[in-house]
Amino acid sequence: MPVSAKASEEALQMFRALGDETRLRLLQRLRGGEQCVCDLTDELETRQSLLSFHLRTLKEAGLVTDRREGRWVYYALNPGALQTMRRLLEELKPGLRALRVLRLARGERPLAPSPR
Repeated sequence: MPVSAKASEEALQMFRALGDETRLRLLQRLRGGEQCVCDLTDELETRQSLLSFHLRTLKEAGLVTDRREGRWVYYALNPGALQTMRRLLEELKPGLRALRVLRLARGERPLAPSPR
């Protein structure tokens, strides 16, 4: 099934957000659960203004959620976004015919045809 224009734009925004080492490190830190921006600043040894920029990028891409408690903001991974990315990547997997062609190009034995 082809990806809609909206889904394609969402995917682009998500994958662009992943194209930065600091943002990947932030996502790694959030794997353990929700964290305060103050703790993330200390852990990543970076300025809060720069960290806020990266967190905003991740939030706009839908990869993280946030909530305010008093003067602090807490961030967490958005599991729905990760599922969306997994689905989009699954849609990009080559079909059986493409895999057969690839195996032949590598000089490997072709896959047995699937029973119908």
